[in-house]
Amino acid sequence: MQGVHAKQLFGAQARGSEHAPAAYGSYAKGCLAGGAALPETGPTWQAMRLSRNRNWGHPETIDLISKLSRMAAQQPGWSGLYVGDLSQPRGGPMLSGHASHQVGLDADIWLRPADDLTLSRTARENISSISMQRANGAYTNSNWTRAHHEIVKAAAQDPRTARIFIFAGAKVQMCRDETGDRAWLRKVRPWWGHHYHFHVRLKCPDNATGCVEQAAPPPGDGCAEAEEWVRNILNPPPPAPRDPNAPAPKPRRELTMADLPRQCVAVLQGG
Repeated sequence: MQGVHAKQLFGAQARGSEHAPAAYGSYAKGCLAGGAALPETGPTWQAMRLSRNRNWGHPETIDLISKLSRMAAQQPGWSGLYVGDLSQPRGGPMLSGHASHQVGLDADIWLRPADDLTLSRTARENISSISMQRANGAYTNSNWTRAHHEIVKAAAQDPRTARIFIFAGAKVQMCRDETGDRAWLRKVRPWWGHHYHFHVRLKCPDNATGCVEQAAPPPGDGCAEAEEWVRNILNPPPPAPRDPNAPAPKPRRELTMADLPRQCVAVLQGG
């Protein structure tokens, strides 16, 4: 394994390891033992982009998706959820795309209403989600509905959820529309690019050893922060002056096995 990028090793794995389920390391530097596959089609969901083989996660992630999809199926115009990337079979760095999604505790949920749960494998490669943003993410567009609000809210209210990432305009809209309990809004964090899907991140499972939690979100509902994001989108602040003598930023180095928790070697070798 020496000298080989970890993404090549983990990207080559076709199935989960023969271990008890465990998340090792952090969301962006770790691996997944005993990963479970989200079935390609369930009563209230379909996994998308099956060719990627990224429909694997910790069993708690699979259970949360199943529960959330049942709730989504009760919304007008929704039969359930279209589920994007979870993790690779044994987690770890991905061959392309995400820096996180490495420990089986991240899940991308499409914002396109899942109104047809009979899509073929080919259709699932070619269909795309639908953007919910306008003005570069400062506002929601006409595709956004109260059903989106309720589905994100349900995901945030699950006690296993640590964070949800979605574009700033959606967070602001939910802040304005929520008239009841607002505690769940603290978990919903604005982030770039999340206007075709929202990203659910679970906490480390109970009694997990070797799983590294992300720091909790700041106190409060986070609505003022989201409003600031929107103001900066609409009226970008001037760029900070650059020191002409400052060294050029180094490109991100590819992770090797030496960068990951020691348990990840056993995960790769575990049957």
